[in-house]
Amino acid sequence: MAFDFKKEYKEYYMPKNKPEIVSVPEANYIAVRGKGDPNEVGGAYQQAIGVLYAVAYTLKMSYKTDYKIEGFFEYVVPPLEGFWRQDNTEGVNYTDKSSFNWISVIRLPDFVTKKDFEWAVETATKKKKLDCSSAEFMTIDEGLCVQIMHHGPFDDEPATVALMDKYLAENGYVNDMTAARLHHEIYMSDARRVAPEKWKTVIRHPIKKI
Repeated sequence: MAFDFKKEYKEYYMPKNKPEIVSVPEANYIAVRGKGDPNEVGGAYQQAIGVLYAVAYTLKMSYKTDYKIEGFFEYVVPPLEGFWRQDNTEGVNYTDKSSFNWISVIRLPDFVTKKDFEWAVETATKKKKLDCSSAEFMTIDEGLCVQIMHHGPFDDEPATVALMDKYLAENGYVNDMTAARLHHEIYMSDARRVAPEKWKTVIRHPIKKI
């Protein structure tokens, strides 16, 4: 059986339908940064997703090539994730999607080094005839966070976030959003194949104790 991050690390990918506090360990990611409406057809966000998956699957299938990654084992590509912020906005304004700054990421297994990543970017660019130079090898240490599983469309997230904020207030915590600690979403459903009312999205916010 291929290693599946969602099953092996359920506490980070399958939270309950009520807020919970979690300490998220440091991990490495493929990342692409951008700005603009994620729903724009053929826009920067959709192009970024193409780059992420091109590099992710090049690494996943590397064992079938002449390039060997030390410590490699077969694994399921982890779900797509996104870090979001808007300039001069407290929280998230879902009605102004064009102002989003985003970092789209896919988690990397620990055995993938920067050298392996650079090989994958170069190989994906050549084989898929897609410029993957926007991809970055990024290390993220989220630390103390509150998270919840949101069910339904993204535009319904404010009600779920309100539950998180209420939970923090009742338990002596506050949100700790900074330029480095951002609103974080993990997409557990394939939006192309699943109806919006059935979407599952992990929402995670950085926090600190009062």
